[in-house]
Amino acid sequence: MKRATRGFGLVEIMLALLLGLVISLALAQIFITSRSTFLSQAASASLQEDARFVLAKMIQEVRLAGAFGCLASVRDESTGAAFSAAFRSPVQWDAPQSALTLNTTAPADSGSWHNWEIHTDCTSTAIAWTRGRAPKPAEGEHVLAIHQQVYRLNQGAGELTLNGQPLISNVGAFEVLFGVASAADAPGIARYTAQPDPGLIRSVRLALTLLDPADRTREQTFSVVAAIRNRTG
Repeated sequence: MKRATRGFGLVEIMLALLLGLVISLALAQIFITSRSTFLSQAASASLQEDARFVLAKMIQEVRLAGAFGCLASVRDESTGAAFSAAFRSPVQWDAPQSALTLNTTAPADSGSWHNWEIHTDCTSTAIAWTRGRAPKPAEGEHVLAIHQQVYRLNQGAGELTLNGQPLISNVGAFEVLFGVASAADAPGIARYTAQPDPGLIRSVRLALTLLDPADRTREQTFSVVAAIRNRTG
């Protein structure tokens, strides 16, 4: 008599297939979740890096705004007396146009581009000239390069531009507030406002909202505050 043949029944096979399917679905879900988390973190890190680059550049220029040399007054010999407006208001914010204008001393490594040059001996004379039209500096004079930087939000394109050229894309908002003192001789900040008295400005708060075009992470708003080192009005 033959021994009974042993094996798997239909029910056992169905249970094994069901168990395998459940495990496969769980592993797939873990993979999808892990990939989604990785992409979200990568997108968030990319937004942070973009914001850090732009805001660091702007903060440097905010701190240099109004640094027009050693003397309190500068004689304007620039074309159309254009330097005088920059001298009176080194920091300007046009809220309706979302445009921030900074008139700053150009950093030493910025190259040859600038709007004006100030020739000064740091004791008695300081004269502003349009770039390219300045005479040769006199003996004992120093030359300060001054440039005008205009940061503007192009809302239609979602871009922050610098002097008309795209600087960073996927920008949802660009806001500027000024920390102002209660009086001209007060050092502390009493409040923040978008329309300050230039002579009361003590700091500038910049806020930049960036979006992820692939919608892998939520929009993020980054903000920094820089103290004003020079006069603003």
